[in-house]
Amino acid sequence: MAERSFSVARLPGFSTIALGVFVCLYLPIVTLVVYSFNGGPSIAVWQGVSLHWYSEAWGNQAVKDATIRSLIIALCASAIATTLATLAALGTTRRAGFKGQTVIYVMINQPLMVPEIVTAVALLIFFASIKVATGYQGLGYLIAAHSAFCIPFAYLPIRARLEGMDTVLETAAADLYATPWQTFRHVTLPLLAPGIAAGAMLAFVISLDDVVITEFVKSGGQDTLPTYMLGQLRRAITPEVNAISSVLLGLTVALLTVFFLLTKRRN
Repeated sequence: MAERSFSVARLPGFSTIALGVFVCLYLPIVTLVVYSFNGGPSIAVWQGVSLHWYSEAWGNQAVKDATIRSLIIALCASAIATTLATLAALGTTRRAGFKGQTVIYVMINQPLMVPEIVTAVALLIFFASIKVATGYQGLGYLIAAHSAFCIPFAYLPIRARLEGMDTVLETAAADLYATPWQTFRHVTLPLLAPGIAAGAMLAFVISLDDVVITEFVKSGGQDTLPTYMLGQLRRAITPEVNAISSVLLGLTVALLTVFFLLTKRRN
């Protein structure tokens, strides 16, 4: 009799545990979305279906300002982080091993290993001295902080894509007298595009969602959407927060769906 290969799905209780995990993960999210349509002012007492709180959020100028500010920061930070991450990934994979390579890898991924609050305090001290010296109080600090924090999130999928790419086409291009730039532009970059898209999307979502670093680095009047929602929770909790959260959730799901369709088509 042929032996069956081991499968964790056949272990006793696997289905029950898996179902319990999914319920714990998604039931709070479903509850949040449902109560965003609550007609009353309570987030715990159901008082009928209504789009009132979506209308309130849409007409709230503070929400609009925070949303625009969040999108500007996230777009700039993801573009900067993805560009630097692509260069770092090329520098650490498309060359022979060298001394200190592991140290460089650790330094690039440092924001993932250090508690975010430590990074936030360090950035607060660093930027505070620059603010005193220059007097500049703009969004540049938030963009720089988010870019630095998002680099490893963009770096990991780009590096993984590079490590999974065969170098045969790049070698063939070099044999046909293509310059390094021509090889990168016409061979490496098109093959690397799904990894870059994944890194950019991940960096965008991480920047859009960040609270801790933003709370420490921002100046007065520079609330992003997450920090605005945090401030609202400290004052008065209404289903408006649920509505804003549901819109953010929908935006994230839409980004993931678009990326899946693009990568599937490319594959």
